[in-house]
Amino acid sequence: MKRFRAMCSARRLRAGRAASAASFGTLLMLLATGAPPPSPAAANEPLTVFAAASLSEAFREVGEEFQRREGLAVRFNFAGSQQLATQIEQGANADVFASADLRWMREIETRGLAQGKAQPFAGNVLVVLVPNFNPARIHAPIDLARAGVRLVLAAENVPAGAYSREALRRLAGEPGYPPDFARRVLANVVSHEDNVRGVVGKVQLGEADAGMCYRSDVSRTVARHVRTIAIPGAANVRASYPIAVLRDARHAEAARRFVALVMSAEGQRILARHGFLPPQPGTR
Repeated sequence: MKRFRAMCSARRLRAGRAASAASFGTLLMLLATGAPPPSPAAANEPLTVFAAASLSEAFREVGEEFQRREGLAVRFNFAGSQQLATQIEQGANADVFASADLRWMREIETRGLAQGKAQPFAGNVLVVLVPNFNPARIHAPIDLARAGVRLVLAAENVPAGAYSREALRRLAGEPGYPPDFARRVLANVVSHEDNVRGVVGKVQLGEADAGMCYRSDVSRTVARHVRTIAIPGAANVRASYPIAVLRDARHAEAARRFVALVMSAEGQRILARHGFLPPQPGTR
């Protein structure tokens, strides 16, 4: 029995030495070629994508397609672009940043936190949103200026909020709209939301008489509870969405492949199904 145990111990020792030698040999090969040793923790982590809240449904579908193709899971952080940019500046782990406007992407680029130039990958336009029962009887954007209307907008530093205020200023120059239209509408704002999904949620629940959001936010589920009112084309604002791989990306190569998928014909088809427009050239 003692002899059997001794033989087993010897075999385990020889196997351990062989494994150590193999691991050491692999490390030597990596050092010789200049490649960094692999990080098991990083290799097992999902790709982390920080994306504007309005991209939630579309990017989840893109993420599923990416995982099917690459075998790597995607973890999303959806929030207002201004919140995401602040988190990235404060050192949050992220591989990709997709913003709902150029302002917050330029903030990241200016601070040297992006790899190369961001690429515009989608566009969007605004609509006025009212609950299905439409308690304030809003039928056109001009009705937003009526006294007593409870309006909800994204905050001014949120892309959707900045676009909404620009559209109101443009409407003030349209025929039939008073010069002080924007001021009168903004006086009716009862809530400034951190992201555009907050606007949609409050209108959908009847907590506001109206709001302004992106056309893509009115999904089939949301559409059962709300009505949309178009903003005249000349006054509407076309949003531009840029995307970039981040400087400290742990999965830099996979991040570039995710961006390539978003820019590809398949990625653009997914975005179009969710109400997004193609990117406009020359929006940098």
